[in-house]
Amino acid sequence: MPKAAKTPLSALFALNKPTGIPSMTLLNRLQPLFSASALFRDPNKPQQDDSGKRGGRGGRRGGRGRRDDKVKMGQGGTLDPLADGVLVVGTNAATKSLSRFLDCTKEYRAIGLVGCSTDSYDSQGKRVRTCAWDGVNRQSVEDALARFRGEIEQTPPIYSALKMDGKPLYEYARTNTPLPRPIPPRKVTVFSLELVRFVDGAEHDYAYPEDELDEPARKELERLEKMVKEGRTEVPAEDEVAAASEPAPTSTEPTARPPIFEIKMTVSSGTYVRSIVHDLGLALGSAAHVVKLTRTRQGEFVLDPPEASTAALEAQDEAKKSGTEVEGRDADGWLEWERDLLSKCKEV
Repeated sequence: MPKAAKTPLSALFALNKPTGIPSMTLLNRLQPLFSASALFRDPNKPQQDDSGKRGGRGGRRGGRGRRDDKVKMGQGGTLDPLADGVLVVGTNAATKSLSRFLDCTKEYRAIGLVGCSTDSYDSQGKRVRTCAWDGVNRQSVEDALARFRGEIEQTPPIYSALKMDGKPLYEYARTNTPLPRPIPPRKVTVFSLELVRFVDGAEHDYAYPEDELDEPARKELERLEKMVKEGRTEVPAEDEVAAASEPAPTSTEPTARPPIFEIKMTVSSGTYVRSIVHDLGLALGSAAHVVKLTRTRQGEFVLDPPEASTAALEAQDEAKKSGTEVEGRDADGWLEWERDLLSKCKEV
């Protein structure tokens, strides 16, 4: 680690994003911490004092309503709120280098819960239907994985953040709005796909979402999904969907807990892991949705047991907000979290 760092620091580094928080919300939470750090603050810019006035250079603000003391931050590929793991972050001029992480190889680990599909393909959605899982075992999952390896075609799920005419697909879904044009299937590559473990229901605590789509909402979802999968711009008629749909059988053991499977994969950019788990459930003659998703690698950044986690950074942020004096500056004047970040970042 260099004894001194160029400031303001333009660097790429990765955070271990916790589950349950959107990627940009995490960056917004870290903004006050980074803005107060000498690592990222531009010493040539006037800083705002406690009264809200600018010091130096006439004390002017950088434009009406603008906070030019904020650090420029961005992320190289968002993670769903449910997901955790590697989130690549860029600061200052290094934000220009984030685009290369949108088109790079990624690694994930995902846990799928068998016997239930949801509208979002994960546990944060609502139950669409429950199915029997008789015959689903380790061997059947191993056998089914073969069809998802290599180059495959995927159509983005209707509840995805993919934008069309500036609006995410999930907004079209929530308002039952016809798509302005068809969504073409995209070719993605699954370089490796492996079953890590298969666990019977008695050996885990995962459960189906409590909320269930009512019948009208379920029918509307089926119509939208049919529209997306067939590349149509108009919403198909209800009777057309009903004729093509076969109701899935309800489990004959409603009190039993279904099994889970955990898979790990290396995939190309643009691969929808939730779709793989959803489609794998169908290939097993049942259903499945994601209950845990972790991005373990993105480009050159790999998830390891972190010495300085996001929780540690937030703890420093809370100390700053509460006025607590933060000890631990080294001979160069860096705090512990700043030293840790310097040892892991890639200066650009």
